[in-house]
Amino acid sequence: MAERNSTGLLMMLEPSPAIAMSLPVEVREKLAELELELSEGDITQKGYEKKRAKLLAPYIPQIKGVEPSLQKENRIQMSQAAPLGSKHNKSRATNTRDERFRSDLHTEAVHAALAKYKERKMPMPSKRRSVLVQSSVEACTPPGVPVNSRVSSKIQQLLNTLKRPKRPSLREFFIDDFEELVDVQQPDPNQPKAEGNQMSPLAGEPLGVVTNWPPSLLASLQRWGITQPRSPCLTALDNAGKPVYTLTYGKLWTRSQKLAFTLLNKLSTRNEPLLLPGDRVALVFPNSDPVMFMVAFYGCLLAELIPVPIEVPLTRKDAGSQQIGFLLGSCGVTLALTTDACQKGLPKAQTGEVVTFKGWPRLLWFVTDGKHVVKPPKDWHPTIREANNEIAYIEYKTSKEGSTMGITVSHPAMLAHCHALTQACGYTEAETICNVLDFKRDAGLWHGVLTSVMTRMHVISIPYSLMKVNPLSWIQKVHTYKARVAVVKSRDMHWSLLAQRDQRDISLSSLRMLIVTDGANPWSISSCDAFLNVFQARGLRPEVICPCASSAEGMTVAIRRPPESGVPPPGKAVLSMSGLSHSVIRVDTEEKLSVLTVQDVGQVMPGALVCVVRVEGTPYLCQTDEVGEICVSSGSTGVAYYGLPGMTKNTFQTIPVRASGGPISGRPFTRTSLLGFVGPDNLVFIVGRMDGLMTVCGRRHNADDVVATALAVEPMKFVYRGRIAVFSVSVLHDERIVVVAEQRPDASEEGSFQWMSRVLQAIDSIHQVGVYCLALVPANTMPKAPLGGIHISETKQKFLEGALHPCNVLMCPHSCVTNLPKPRQKQPEVGPASMIVGNLVAGKRIAQACGRDVAQLEDNDQARKFLYMQDVLQWRAQATPDHPLFLVLNAKGTVSSTASCLQLQKRAERVAMALIEKGRLNPGDHVALVYPPGIDLIATFYGCLYAGCVPVTVRPPHPQNLATTLPTVKMIVEVSKSVCILTTQAIMKLLKSKEAAAAVDVKSWPMVLDTDDLPRTKRLQIYKPPTPEMLAYLDFSVSTMGILAGVKMSHAATSALCRSIKLQCELYPSRQIAICLDPYCGLGFALWCLSSVYSGHQSILVPPLELDSNVSLWLSAVSQYKVRITFCSYSVMEMCTKGLGTQTEALRLRNINLSCVRTCMVVAEERPRITLTQSFSKIFKDLGLSPRAVSTTFGCRVNMAVCLQGTSGPDPTTVYLDMRALRHERVRMVERGSPHSLSLMESGKILPGVKVVIANTETKGPLGDSHLGEVWVSSPHNATGYYTVYGEDALHADHFNTKLSFGDTQTVWARTGYLGFLRRTELTDASGERHDALYVVGSLDETLELRGMRYHPIDIETSVIRSHKCIAECAVFTWTNLLVVVVELSGSEQEALDLVPLVTNVVLEDHYLIVGVVVVVDPGVIPINSRGEKQRMHLRDGFLADQLDPIYVAYNM
Repeated sequence: MAERNSTGLLMMLEPSPAIAMSLPVEVREKLAELELELSEGDITQKGYEKKRAKLLAPYIPQIKGVEPSLQKENRIQMSQAAPLGSKHNKSRATNTRDERFRSDLHTEAVHAALAKYKERKMPMPSKRRSVLVQSSVEACTPPGVPVNSRVSSKIQQLLNTLKRPKRPSLREFFIDDFEELVDVQQPDPNQPKAEGNQMSPLAGEPLGVVTNWPPSLLASLQRWGITQPRSPCLTALDNAGKPVYTLTYGKLWTRSQKLAFTLLNKLSTRNEPLLLPGDRVALVFPNSDPVMFMVAFYGCLLAELIPVPIEVPLTRKDAGSQQIGFLLGSCGVTLALTTDACQKGLPKAQTGEVVTFKGWPRLLWFVTDGKHVVKPPKDWHPTIREANNEIAYIEYKTSKEGSTMGITVSHPAMLAHCHALTQACGYTEAETICNVLDFKRDAGLWHGVLTSVMTRMHVISIPYSLMKVNPLSWIQKVHTYKARVAVVKSRDMHWSLLAQRDQRDISLSSLRMLIVTDGANPWSISSCDAFLNVFQARGLRPEVICPCASSAEGMTVAIRRPPESGVPPPGKAVLSMSGLSHSVIRVDTEEKLSVLTVQDVGQVMPGALVCVVRVEGTPYLCQTDEVGEICVSSGSTGVAYYGLPGMTKNTFQTIPVRASGGPISGRPFTRTSLLGFVGPDNLVFIVGRMDGLMTVCGRRHNADDVVATALAVEPMKFVYRGRIAVFSVSVLHDERIVVVAEQRPDASEEGSFQWMSRVLQAIDSIHQVGVYCLALVPANTMPKAPLGGIHISETKQKFLEGALHPCNVLMCPHSCVTNLPKPRQKQPEVGPASMIVGNLVAGKRIAQACGRDVAQLEDNDQARKFLYMQDVLQWRAQATPDHPLFLVLNAKGTVSSTASCLQLQKRAERVAMALIEKGRLNPGDHVALVYPPGIDLIATFYGCLYAGCVPVTVRPPHPQNLATTLPTVKMIVEVSKSVCILTTQAIMKLLKSKEAAAAVDVKSWPMVLDTDDLPRTKRLQIYKPPTPEMLAYLDFSVSTMGILAGVKMSHAATSALCRSIKLQCELYPSRQIAICLDPYCGLGFALWCLSSVYSGHQSILVPPLELDSNVSLWLSAVSQYKVRITFCSYSVMEMCTKGLGTQTEALRLRNINLSCVRTCMVVAEERPRITLTQSFSKIFKDLGLSPRAVSTTFGCRVNMAVCLQGTSGPDPTTVYLDMRALRHERVRMVERGSPHSLSLMESGKILPGVKVVIANTETKGPLGDSHLGEVWVSSPHNATGYYTVYGEDALHADHFNTKLSFGDTQTVWARTGYLGFLRRTELTDASGERHDALYVVGSLDETLELRGMRYHPIDIETSVIRSHKCIAECAVFTWTNLLVVVVELSGSEQEALDLVPLVTNVVLEDHYLIVGVVVVVDPGVIPINSRGEKQRMHLRDGFLADQLDPIYVAYNM
């Protein structure tokens, strides 16, 4: 494991090797026993340390000047030399003794590094109890903080952790570049640079010439099969370690021939042989059956077929199994060989055949057991040729990205490799070799299946399943069989250390070579040292340990020779981590924490030429003090990636060049994917692998080293079996490091969180790199590689898909992401001094537009006659008394109530009478109308006008939710200064009920009158207002910012509004329109209560609440009444889209037909929701809805109806804007589908009589065409002002009457508070002019000012919703400059934490913003108002008051 050194501490931590060797045997055994207890979990870490300290106390000298207490404390785990299959050990791994190889020095280095940190308190994430494993939420509340401020105090902690800026300080001045360049990391001028000479290629000794060397591997097999038939070739063991079968060379020869004959002659389809020479065949054999594998492998070679050994797929969804399927498909494999037992264990389809695994081609499965193969006739002999350039076999390898490639090995390469291994290892005939590795690939195959046959050795194959039950088995077999060579991985040495207590009679003196095949691992050195420490007493000689370096492409690259070959002594290098991250070798002599100790992997293989080249770009030779990729040129490497000529050229045919640009040799080299350098004495050193390389901010880090550091932070308590995966993901143009660990089931929530924070600090201190995300997943849930290791690429894939289901996540984007674009500084805008020429500003046409001129459209007598709504109703009651005005539908679709002109007039008179006589009200008094949507609401509204009172419509409280809805009612009644409430008997009871008393003070209601049974009245004198500028009604609504705002509507504005709508929609008494809107405020109220009376058309009223029990109600009504014009809200449209999306067929059968609809308008006060309107159009196209029908309207507090599509005029246009420009408050058009583009639909046509101008928010000057600014509106139906109780009119005076600072300074405008722009289109409007389209971008109040830029919440929310399928809804807001993202989780709670990294990634990538807090809540928590708009401020208040009951709150560091 990456060994870090802190030499000062070294003596006191560990008995030095000399002292360790001088410890009495019984002490050493007791120590090993303790190790085992600890690894098995039979003893706590504390108990272990105590006992160990006691055992060692007499043998460790006191260190001068160090407090004894400190010595004791620092005496942490001795060679917790350790365990799990690293990424390179994928082929085999974990069992109960899995804690990775741990270097003692390294542990100390990490502890010393952590001690340097003042414990920075990080806010712990909060979880809902149901999600907690053990600990409770209270654990997170800092002492002395009142519970309700828990969230705020955590955010405060978070802010404190962010106060130490990580990013380099900004340059003094910079220009706000339009393109928002991502900051490019400038190289540090002080970083170490290579200073050595250029290296020269290093040649291994020449391959020896042996007189009787066979011409091919098969010739060797034939020779031994015939001349030495009884000589043992392979002994297989069962799970108890007993030998079950010994394959002799004679048997191997005859059984291979039988199989070869059968494959070529007995398998056929339609009388054609199934296989022809050169075909590829899959070998699917379990790790416990080397004999059958060996027979199958050589049987294929004899039949001139190409074996492709792969793992046994156990389930249809094995990690990486799909990729293996792609490999088999690309190799054209149609036949798989396997054993009888294995075939029985494979999953079967109902037909009894083996299922086709996901991504696999269709395979025929052939069982190679004796009864299925036939003996060849006497005259049949396999052809044994000299090694020609045909492919011998294909070995699979998984790349860093998770794809599986097949590496082809030719017959000459296979032969040359066996030759080179035999020479380097000094193999002789009849030697016994113990193989602990997977025999299907890599060194296990090279030594245990190929070279062994070449030199007639006897292999003892130790299966993985035996190692799991008895880690000492390989040592026992070396002892029993007097094996001369053992082929192992460092993990096997580590496991045996933990289990060696009872084995006194073992001797390893027979070993002349202990080949450590992952000797290139940074942590193998600690296993080698610890193993030697214990087993030197059992006859193991130090010089026997031979680390080697190999890769699938380069095969064996270097190996330490056995002692008798007279090679120089082994070397160790203590290297600076910081130097390595810049690819520079610096031997570290100072006492530094961050060093890596590596051992050499011996000399270059015989017959090979090795050089080291730069990792990226042109393969230039490295300097002598530079780390690069090792390349090898020899006859014994892989030849190609099967079927991938491009990648093959890059890897197997590299031509290294000198600094001058000339090639170093005429021979092509193979890139081995090993990173290293050539040290003194021409020894090769390896410091990592390409697939573990992570390049962050231009510095290179090795995944294995980071794993080593994480494991040194007391992993025993928190990490299950030491299972940690480290990989990098690309976010915002750089690699980001992700660490995923399996959490022990018994680890406490708080303990794990603290461990996570310490891991972050340790990695930061030792590697000087930040971790982007640290996730803990439940034990045993990370994807496993075939023999138990962690499947890194699959883990990464799951992380990116949001399918890892972590139980703890810590994101640190604030400290890692240092390449954000610079914050924007506002430039001085164009001021009043800019030239205005005619109607041009700064060279652009002024952004001003107006609807049609009302005066030309309608005769003015009628307009004067219709000045007051109460007069219009009276006139209609006389002129057309029986004309139906209103028709209300219930959930069943039947008419629940209707009103003609006369009926409405009479009901209004009764209400007016009651107000005057019962209520004793005076003209000008305010009256609150609290009714459900229906005719009562309309009648009481006109009743108030008849009596001269001012009506205020109020949504009634929800009986099931009085606590939140009743206070709003109370507030509107109080703020509007209503002296009386008109309502129904049922609501009246509710207002005064016991339940209501719990929410509000029921005694303080003003007078409440119910209008259910009003007496008939005598003729009433209708009130005549003295002037049309008098107040007609008050319109109250809660904005999305949670502000209750009431506006004043005069009689003149009310009738002007109705007139504009009438003209735009061409409304006449013969028309019918359907309305599915809330009737309490804005345009919804005007359409529901005013418009029909003014224009005389019939309104079919559909209360939106009825859709809860019958979603198709509105559309059925539209179809039934053949309505041409209909209005709805976004929430209604969303209900139809979600609720009816799959039922269009059923609706068609019910004869619902929408082809009658000419225009369907969504009433809104926001940017058009284009995705919703498009999906609505798409879904209901099948029911005849015209794709042109759907459009949106735009209104706001100062003017209820600025735009409305209407029935004539061009279709709404759509433009695409660059979202990055929008943040800088600029409009830049891009093509549809461009990256970072935002589609924006025009908000309907500007109404007659309405003028619109776009003004600069700060200078109040007019802006040019297609420039973003505030939308200002001037029209006869503007509201006349806010109605507030505290008389704060001065604050908002400019909202209703403001003037431009230059240009047309006379017109009085109202400010809408919305950002938008005007754009002249190519279309012509009804008057023949070019059409000016108004695009609304969003509310100014809602925008978020972050990093000097203006963001619209909806844009961030759209990105977030896209990031994971389980995010149902999202809302964002800021708190003390932190961006808070709240997401509703539609999946199971275990998926909650998957969202945190994905949300953080997408906001970084799309918006260049770092998310401060991610809050995961249940569906329905984000509050939405009646218009379907998110109430982000309510949400923010709920979050800060800790009222959301979140599933999880993550505070990003």
